[in-house]
Amino acid sequence: MIAVAKPAGVVVIPARGEEAAPCLQAALEATRGEKLWVVHRLDRDTSGVVLFARTAIEHRRLNGLFEGRHVQKRYLAWTRGALPAEEGLIDVALHSARKGKMRPAVSGEEGALPSRTRYRVLRRWEGLKCGVLCAIEASPESGRQHQIRVHLRSVGAPLVVDPVYGRVAKVTNTDLGKDDDAVVLARLSLHAAHIALTSAEGASLAIEAPLPDDLVAWQEALADAVQRGACTAR
Repeated sequence: MIAVAKPAGVVVIPARGEEAAPCLQAALEATRGEKLWVVHRLDRDTSGVVLFARTAIEHRRLNGLFEGRHVQKRYLAWTRGALPAEEGLIDVALHSARKGKMRPAVSGEEGALPSRTRYRVLRRWEGLKCGVLCAIEASPESGRQHQIRVHLRSVGAPLVVDPVYGRVAKVTNTDLGKDDDAVVLARLSLHAAHIALTSAEGASLAIEAPLPDDLVAWQEALADAVQRGACTAR
């Protein structure tokens, strides 16, 4: 297998029905000169670690690990709104919706998909014009499409930037207490930071994707807001 730190704005592979477009798989295959198999995906505007298999045998093995929930994933997310507790479990079944989206399922609804996400609040900012912000660690125990995004919205704390489920496409300096409207962040405030699984040889692997520059800058902007007295953090 190979592990890749996917940048935001790049698709792993075009979704069914999408027009052919530059994607991470094609770029890697061209650069490496070998065929690669897609094991899992991240949303276009989510950054972080993605795995590819280099052989059909490894592809089947990795698929089995993901399907059997033997892969641990950890995301970093920034939310607009406070979580219900400092740590907890969001246990909300999901259902497919129109235009490729997902939504919380109605109790007893046919086609509902059991979905669970554990979370832990890492830091909280209060007093900003845009409301309470939180940095959290999210660990999905199931692998539904858009799971973290829909689960966070379901508890009143959507991603800081999420034009689909949070209806906010960007954060500007104005939101952070400055007098200009320069854009600070304009993509999903979500990063796939960590994957843990077993290698084909039986070894335990823990793979980390460092924060990309735009999220490092986002963290620095929040730290600056605290220094300027525009908000408090704890």
